[in-house]
Amino acid sequence: MALFVVQHKHSEETCPAKSKEMGGMLLTHLSEKNAHSYGLKIKAEGVINGKHTLYLILEGANEQQVRKFMEPFAKAGSVEVMPASSCEVVVERGAC
Repeated sequence: MALFVVQHKHSEETCPAKSKEMGGMLLTHLSEKNAHSYGLKIKAEGVINGKHTLYLILEGANEQQVRKFMEPFAKAGSVEVMPASSCEVVVERGAC
């Protein structure tokens, strides 16, 4: 499984947390069960307070799966998918 870090940014106007309905859909989409249906595992997630920026650390077979999973977020703002490695892997290969 490959590792990916995803950054999603949206404006205050498109923030899904403003609406209970949209917030509920967001939580459902980010559920373990739903991520698994895309062939992904969510390792960690966090929102930067007051910045409307979400970070996800995901494991999956390929970037295409991650992009498909992130399609609903792309409708509300930007999505950047970055292939990543654990610190252990970086040290083993001797470079970032």
